[in-house]
Amino acid sequence: MQIEPTQLPEVFVLTPRRFGDARGWFTETWNAARMAEAGLDLPWVQDNHSFSAAKGTLRGLHYQSPPKAQDKLVRCTRGAILDVVVDFRAGSPTFAKWVAVELSAQNGCQLLVPKGFLHGFLTLTEDTEVQYKCTNFYSPDHDGAIRWDDPQIGIDWGTPAPILSDKDAKAPLLADVQSPFRWGQA
Repeated sequence: MQIEPTQLPEVFVLTPRRFGDARGWFTETWNAARMAEAGLDLPWVQDNHSFSAAKGTLRGLHYQSPPKAQDKLVRCTRGAILDVVVDFRAGSPTFAKWVAVELSAQNGCQLLVPKGFLHGFLTLTEDTEVQYKCTNFYSPDHDGAIRWDDPQIGIDWGTPAPILSDKDAKAPLLADVQSPFRWGQA
């Protein structure tokens, strides 16, 4: 497995090796022992799977606050997405900075999103499926969101009018929310 840092040092792109032949291919998307050797010893407790029918569907920017904060390992298993991560840790030198990575069924890349970061994605194809692992269970009482088009963050989604849920369309701006995360705290 290839593990590459992004412009946000705690966020990594993981690219598993694919072994193929005339039948197709096989890949190992997570191996706890190998990842622990690389310093990524994470206790996954929940797997999520989403389907978006339309190209241009945007989900995010989401987070789950402590004590129910989640690390996520995101991959696109059908179609393609622009996966975006934003540093949401108060006091961080990269606060409100973002990275975007294209994840697709074809490239097999995965994005490791640590606790304290906002996460969202835009579907680049129709009939897109995204799967991700989480290190904590979903808790509606700890669920939060920041607006996808927040001018303080300035993400270039490549579209001015994505398809949004009511929750995402009504999410507050970054300036109107006090982050529950602090840089340097676990």
